[in-house]
Amino acid sequence: MPKRFVSIWFHHLVTDWLLIRRPVLREIPFVMATPEKGRMVITAASRIAEAASIDKGMVVADARALVASLQVFDHQAGRAERLLKALAEWSMRYTPLAAIDPPDGLILDVSGCPHLWGGERPYLSDITTHLKNAGYGTRVAMADTIGCAWAIARFGQVQSIIENGKQAGALCPLPPAALRLPPDLPTRLHKQGLSKIVHFMNMPRAALRRRFGPELLYKLDQAMGLEEETMKPVQPVAPYQERLPCLEPMVTATGIEIALQRLLDALCCRLQQEEKGLRAASFKGYRLDGKTVQIEIGTHCPSCNARHLFKLFEPRIAGMEPGPGIELFMLEASKLETVPAAQHILWAGSGGLTTTGLSELLDRLANRVGSQTIHRYLPDEHYWPERSLRATTTLHEKPALTWQTERPRPTRLLVNPAHIEVTAPVPDYPPMLFRYQGNLHTIKKADGPERIEAEWWLEEGPHRDYYQVEDEEGRRYWLFRLGHYTAGKPHQWFIHGFFA
Repeated sequence: MPKRFVSIWFHHLVTDWLLIRRPVLREIPFVMATPEKGRMVITAASRIAEAASIDKGMVVADARALVASLQVFDHQAGRAERLLKALAEWSMRYTPLAAIDPPDGLILDVSGCPHLWGGERPYLSDITTHLKNAGYGTRVAMADTIGCAWAIARFGQVQSIIENGKQAGALCPLPPAALRLPPDLPTRLHKQGLSKIVHFMNMPRAALRRRFGPELLYKLDQAMGLEEETMKPVQPVAPYQERLPCLEPMVTATGIEIALQRLLDALCCRLQQEEKGLRAASFKGYRLDGKTVQIEIGTHCPSCNARHLFKLFEPRIAGMEPGPGIELFMLEASKLETVPAAQHILWAGSGGLTTTGLSELLDRLANRVGSQTIHRYLPDEHYWPERSLRATTTLHEKPALTWQTERPRPTRLLVNPAHIEVTAPVPDYPPMLFRYQGNLHTIKKADGPERIEAEWWLEEGPHRDYYQVEDEEGRRYWLFRLGHYTAGKPHQWFIHGFFA
């Protein structure tokens, strides 16, 4: 498939932006200006100002001599670049590869895209119509190379679409400046009588290089397609991405669901062939008013099950406001993992953490109540109970050691032990009463102590003597005394967990 590029030239980028924000200026000549060497120099002029022979680079005082009613606004540094970036992101509804072309243009790699709009001419027409309706005046051209498209957009007079392999003929009548040459080079060429590209296109290359340097030949070869030219997209294309343009703007939830299902089927088919599964994905809708609506999902295990992934997206579709209508849908897998090969079993049995049903159940729960509410823990090599486990984000991770089951542990463990008031005999008897959060508990049964020493290689501190106790209502707690009991000195007691 041959490469095709589109160049978009916003010949009044900043002033058009100001007119969109201030429509009252539509019939008033105005310019943007910045101080330079003690005088105000024009950086951009409106269409009406240009019609009165006012252009950028002119001193404001001279311009006011031509048009006394000229309005002057301060130039905002970086405004053009920010506008171009926003417009490039908007243009991604036409192609996934859009780059800014400072100071006033965009470059789109549209290879394989125009047929979705019915051909190249309807494709360009749709782009220019949308930009015109938004308030921007443009000139647009399409060609096999970036250089040729750029030249036709700015200097072409007859046609905006150059057929495959016809860039040489299209460039011939254009001036040397159409090749994006350094500022002094076109002037030198004109002095030699080479006022059009056709005048030197077929001249001996050695003579051109000797007289004008290698830059002229390099830019000419880029425009002709003899030298490759790359572009830097504003958003790198995700390798796993599916797009679905709409013939008519989509405004219903049913239409959004159908689009999502088609995109999931296409993406999951590709993932299955490559033995991959997604862990995170986003579904975007590009609206007619330039806004983008988006929903996202995540999974606990890599999945390429389109039906399951649709169920995760489904509850969030209601949050995608179509507004005046969505004209392009895009599904992107932002995080992928290899799907481990699984052994199929012939008879039923509990597969534990490896079962697909468990991971899909966790995905649905996380989608409803939030992924931050679901946790999995593995044993860790520490004595202190609060350090003896660690969180993991995947079901596939295997524990490095087994859980310690010699002594029972509470089902709910406090992250930080809470201080309590205790009445207890001495020296090593369990407590008889304790007060926690203002409530008094009378202990009927108790077991202990279980001594857990401090981890001296991490920090110094006293040991803990743990007791399992049960109060008069049958509730069971895990309490400990910090350090040895010393007569006449206060001792500290803590509650650390609750048994089911």
